[in-house]
Amino acid sequence: MVFVEERKLAPKVKSFVKSRRFVFETPGFSKMMLQLSFLFLALQFLGRIGAELFTSTEHLQNTLFVERDIANLLKDYVKQEEARLETIKKLAEDYESHAEKGLEDTSSFYLSNPVRAFLFIKRFTVDWEREVSPVSDNSIWTNMFQKFEQTRKQLPKLEDLQGVAKAIMLLQDTYNLDTAHVASGHLLDIKSPVLTDDECFELGQLAYNEEDFYHAILWFGQAMKMKKENMQKPGESVHHSYADVLDYLAFSHFKMGNIQLALNLTNELLSIDADHRTATNNKGYLDAMLADKSQRQRTSLEGTSEDSVGETSDLPHPDKGDYDWLNYTALCRGEVPEAPEDARLTCGYVNNHPLLILRPIKSETVYVNPLIVIYHDAFSDKEVDTVRLLSIPKLHRSFVVNPKSSDKVESLHRISKSTWLFNEDSDVIKRIDDRMSAITGLNMDTAEALQIANYGVGGHFEPHYDFFGMNEKGFAPHMKGGNRVVTFLHYLTDVEAGGATVFPEIGVKVDPKKGSAVLWENLYRNGSVNYKSRHAGCPVLVGSKWVATMWIRQGAQLFRRPCGLHSTE
Repeated sequence: MVFVEERKLAPKVKSFVKSRRFVFETPGFSKMMLQLSFLFLALQFLGRIGAELFTSTEHLQNTLFVERDIANLLKDYVKQEEARLETIKKLAEDYESHAEKGLEDTSSFYLSNPVRAFLFIKRFTVDWEREVSPVSDNSIWTNMFQKFEQTRKQLPKLEDLQGVAKAIMLLQDTYNLDTAHVASGHLLDIKSPVLTDDECFELGQLAYNEEDFYHAILWFGQAMKMKKENMQKPGESVHHSYADVLDYLAFSHFKMGNIQLALNLTNELLSIDADHRTATNNKGYLDAMLADKSQRQRTSLEGTSEDSVGETSDLPHPDKGDYDWLNYTALCRGEVPEAPEDARLTCGYVNNHPLLILRPIKSETVYVNPLIVIYHDAFSDKEVDTVRLLSIPKLHRSFVVNPKSSDKVESLHRISKSTWLFNEDSDVIKRIDDRMSAITGLNMDTAEALQIANYGVGGHFEPHYDFFGMNEKGFAPHMKGGNRVVTFLHYLTDVEAGGATVFPEIGVKVDPKKGSAVLWENLYRNGSVNYKSRHAGCPVLVGSKWVATMWIRQGAQLFRRPCGLHSTE
């Protein structure tokens, strides 16, 4: 795949920012370190996994079986513990009954009887070792924990939590999801779990720790609104206080350049806790900044009411000024422009090959330059399900090719897991290969193996080209068999929402449908690259997206796809 250069990460947030004699401190530092300590202890319990679960919905789904196993282990532990406690309860009742009986006998010394004395002393020597010691030595939890250790590698870790949080925020940006609607259990028209104020705060923390203060403000602001409402509800469980939210929200606004809002929140925090050390220090720093006339002129939201401290409509989104990003996300939302007059959209059947005479393929041409064709019901449910089953054990994190070094590297621009299937793996793969050759009329001798990909939570592939750049030396090792003439993308599942394939340069959007496929040309007939073929996989909002991709190379197409009469062909 063509490599898209990663955005540079912002510098790490420092624990303080120095300016003259004032110090602006990051919020809740000691408390955050304590919380992280507990978090890492919990992660030690859950264990480490070798690959990121969030990058594949299939792998993430499979952890539900592990959760069920853990539930059964806990139930077994409870049963054993209940039996142990029942034994202890009976021992306690027996001791109590015996003691009361002896103390009630005032006519003589109860234990003066030598047999009674023998039995009494035996209780706390021989009988104690036989009856009490086994139930007081609680090894049940230790044994169960050892069983947990056997499954820990299959469980999520902090990287998965961070990945899913980033996915939620990407989906917000791509599909214009309102934070309050997401928190109340609405992903567009799809119902989802309702979030608590603490869970909104924790999403804000995850964004904050990534220095994504734009989304941190969104989620801290939502947490603040919900905590205000919940203050009137007695007995509400609270892990993070209203003061915590103000602390983090103030710092996030400060980092976004909203000095007046940061000061408003700091003053509100001090009205709740006059001795709050961080807020006290930060107030002096913020006052000094606002006292500076030149700084005051740069304050973006000075004088804004406190009611808007959790809103971001006036804040600069890191990507929203990028026309390419705007165009891409608009297509993902279905804001598709009208087809141009020369689109020459057509439909028909492909039956010009012996394999297709009895089973013609329905085709729909959606664009001409580059040629983009949808093939409806091109593959049976049995075929696509077989492909998925063959690939599940082989899935690994997807890579892209670095054009400078030719190395395969992980990329945040591509969130999925993938593998390769060959004709030798199954008769089904060979049959699919033959059908693609029949549909396209191309020679498959220089085609790549079939790549299978399962997208993760919010899984996507940002705009890119499938062809290899002619002037990039890093692509040279990947040019065996020639450049990629055609991409043939099969949809192996329906997707409940999101996950479309879009072409930002020409305004084309293709929605995934199980059993269908889309073909597009990456090169002109003269072998030069077609930059209009730039495409992307939109983030999956809800559902599991599986695709199978075949790239057919130009090396064996001399007589199958000859040069045209014009350079634009």
